[in-house]
Amino acid sequence: MQAHPGDWLVVHSHTDSAHTRKGEILTTDADGAPPYNVRWLDDDHESVVFPGPDAQVVAADEQTALDRAQSELISRVQSNIESQHTAG
Repeated sequence: MQAHPGDWLVVHSHTDSAHTRKGEILTTDADGAPPYNVRWLDDDHESVVFPGPDAQVVAADEQTALDRAQSELISRVQSNIESQHTAG
């Protein structure tokens, strides 16, 4: 697993009681390998992480595109709800 500072580490949960965690990778080993110093979005804390098989690295530009697409989807859904509310 290779990463660069600014990429994102996403750790997927395999249970219903836990959530997916996402954090910005701040530093990596010299060759981009773990351990990674990560700032987690859910609690704004930093930790040193050796990612397991439930983790993936998402490149910074890819995460930006995913965030933009998610924001556009939310806007469309909100717009549809508002138009149905005013029509009914």
